[in-house]
Amino acid sequence: MKKLLLLLLISSVSSLSFAAVSGTWSTRYADQADVQALPPGLQQMALNQFLDLTPSTYQEMTGERLSLVQTVTLKAAQKYVKKQSKKSNDIPKGLYIVLAIFGWAWLAMGIMDNWEGSNWWVNLLLTIFLCGIGGLIHALVKMKEYY
Repeated sequence: MKKLLLLLLISSVSSLSFAAVSGTWSTRYADQADVQALPPGLQQMALNQFLDLTPSTYQEMTGERLSLVQTVTLKAAQKYVKKQSKKSNDIPKGLYIVLAIFGWAWLAMGIMDNWEGSNWWVNLLLTIFLCGIGGLIHALVKMKEYY
């Protein structure tokens, strides 16, 4: 429902410039309305730079202040791109749950995080020291970060 309202809001705004820039991160997500509604300068940024962008850093970079609609559009586009980039190394949710039940959730978490961060270490230690029950609970609690 939120996404539908956001798309209606974005489509009703005619002052935003629509641009499709080739050779950047935006071409991968060009079919998404949130990405199309971004100013061209934002579409040409590197992926990490775009995901870390805030309205205040945009104002420092360009000297222009983002309107409320542009700020909402920016945040929606960042959320969409982040969600889609996480799905690139996804394992199925059912397999994740099966691995968690059998005590291998640390492996699934490691794959999902590209072996970065501490989630998989914590899960491995909980699985070992609490005979699998702690690892199962931890895996099910952290599952919302992945799906």
